[in-house]
Amino acid sequence: MFATHNYATCQRPRLRGLTLLAAVGFALATVLSGANESGQIRPATPMARAQADFVAAQKQYEADRTNNLATGEFARAAYERADFSTNDTERAALAVQGIAASRKLIARDPKSAPGHYYLGMNLGQMARTKLLGALRIVNEMEREFKTARELDERLDHAGPDRSLGLLYYEAPAFGSVGSRAKARKHLERAVELAPDFPRNRLCLAEAYVKWREKHLLKRELAALEKLWPEAKVRFPDADWPAWSRRWQKLKADALELQVR
Repeated sequence: MFATHNYATCQRPRLRGLTLLAAVGFALATVLSGANESGQIRPATPMARAQADFVAAQKQYEADRTNNLATGEFARAAYERADFSTNDTERAALAVQGIAASRKLIARDPKSAPGHYYLGMNLGQMARTKLLGALRIVNEMEREFKTARELDERLDHAGPDRSLGLLYYEAPAFGSVGSRAKARKHLERAVELAPDFPRNRLCLAEAYVKWREKHLLKRELAALEKLWPEAKVRFPDADWPAWSRRWQKLKADALELQVR
């Protein structure tokens, strides 16, 4: 099934799939990472940072489940931690928690942009675990991203438009919501809203590669080349290893397409 980014509730679902080895690895990575400017230990890898963020957000959420900010942060942290899952069991368990928190937030505050946005993102994580049935989730994802966009289009560096664009880009056109025209509209809008956020331009450039739009791809590659060094300073906690792999793949694709 297509991936989302980027994308039944229960009272307190247990997080499965975190083995003793993973816990030890996380602890070691944390110790070796050093401290940040405030003196706090900063985990060394994106995965370790996502895990530490999830644990901290979960602690705050469980301390006060009626706090909207803590609920939204937990929904976000669950999605981001699930993005590093290596198996469907763990990814689904995290997605269930993120979905439950998002729904609780929306029930209390129907106009919560983070609530709608991270519901869509966590539904996307759930969809990634399903060989069958994921298409049924897509319509709800689309609806939640559209609502988040209406409430706050700049959330998460134009995340609602970026997520809608990726949904339309990756979903099948037949029997689902896939649409090149809609993907273009939202991916380009995300770049317009947050032009200095590398993920927006990476997503748009990857679409231009698939569509073989050489002139527009050249433009995005030049923009990425210019913003890349400063972006590493502005967004230090981003998943730079993954972004760098995508950046190198884009350069290779451009050579193959003879983009000059």
